Amino acid sequence: MKDNRKGHSFGKGLVAGILFSGLVLAVTGCAGGFPPVIFFGGHSAKTNAQMESKIQELSQYIDQYYLFDYEEEDVENGIYKGLMAGLGDVYTGYYTPEEYEDFMETSNGSYSGIGAMLSQDYTTGIITVVRAFSGSPAAEAGMQTGDILYMVEGEEVTGKDLSLVVTDLKGVEGTQVQVSMLRGRDILEMTLTRKNIEVPTVESRMIDAQIGYIAITEFDDVTDEQFMEALDALEAQGMKKLIVDLRDNGGGLVDVTCAILDRLLPEGLIVYTEDKYGNRREERSDAENYYSGDMAVLVNGNSASASEIFAGAIKDYGVGTLIGTQTFGKGIVQSLFPLSDGSAVKITVSRYYTPEGNNIHEVGITPDLVIEQGENPEVDNQLQKAIEVLSR
Repeated sequence: MKDNRKGHSFGKGLVAGILFSGLVLAVTGCAGGFPPVIFFGGHSAKTNAQMESKIQELSQYIDQYYLFDYEEEDVENGIYKGLMAGLGDVYTGYYTPEEYEDFMETSNGSYSGIGAMLSQDYTTGIITVVRAFSGSPAAEAGMQTGDILYMVEGEEVTGKDLSLVVTDLKGVEGTQVQVSMLRGRDILEMTLTRKNIEVPTVESRMIDAQIGYIAITEFDDVTDEQFMEALDALEAQGMKKLIVDLRDNGGGLVDVTCAILDRLLPEGLIVYTEDKYGNRREERSDAENYYSGDMAVLVNGNSASASEIFAGAIKDYGVGTLIGTQTFGKGIVQSLFPLSDGSAVKITVSRYYTPEGNNIHEVGITPDLVIEQGENPEVDNQLQKAIEVLSR
């Protein structure tokens, strides 16, 4: 009988060892042997022996009947990913060492890829283009806001973890990636040549003699520094009133968000989180050198997570007017835990609450002024309303 395996044996020693002594210990933080039951508390736990037996049985069927060649490493990673996927939480997942490295690279504000910001509907799994950065391969190929990313290198990506899709799109500068886009009823095939992308997380300008504008596209490692530089530059130009644009900002790093809010809020609570044990962690502003002028904040249905921490704090303190449409509604926090082999797991660890104690998960934040964006892309109704409010 043909052996389809590429690598070592797929039998009991390997698979059971991978699952129990590797991942479970790494996730639970146990040492010196694995516990007698899987760590999921009261959730119908099975003994290690039962699970090991089941995996051994499955491996025998694969060895005996599976038609195609396979990479043993892919099977191993599938076990880890399946364990996390079994929690039923789209925000919790496993990263291979390569995926984790790529993820951290993107968070640092630069990477080699196609230069498009993507958003995923976690109900349908559909991935859409939020923005193609000016001068990027995506923009040069004609990718537009609202396009649906259908396939990457011939593989359908609907429903696939967005961070993994982003990893597929990145690569060595100068290499090519083939994507299929849906625009209405049309399928557009694009071949993009990857290049180094400096992610412009902050854009700013003076709208008139008194009103400044800062758009934040995401909250990553460089965003707080970029925001402070932009705010100082606008104030030096005579800015008295500020518009902060968080539309299509899917979130990012909480500590970076709080660093920015520390510049915009009076002394007090910015946000607090509570974990499964009721442990509370607070982030506070110190009121040193904070901006106290009039402010408007633009939000929409793609403003999520850290953007909602920002919007919730501004609304609760009453220091600015929220304008736009209902925000996404992601009121939970994930932590990234590096594992000993260079891989990592991202796990939902807590809920977050606005200063007034509101948790907006699966609800979102209602703006002070609900303004729908019109169909004419040349007219920004929401921005115009913000200018009107600040000009009174």
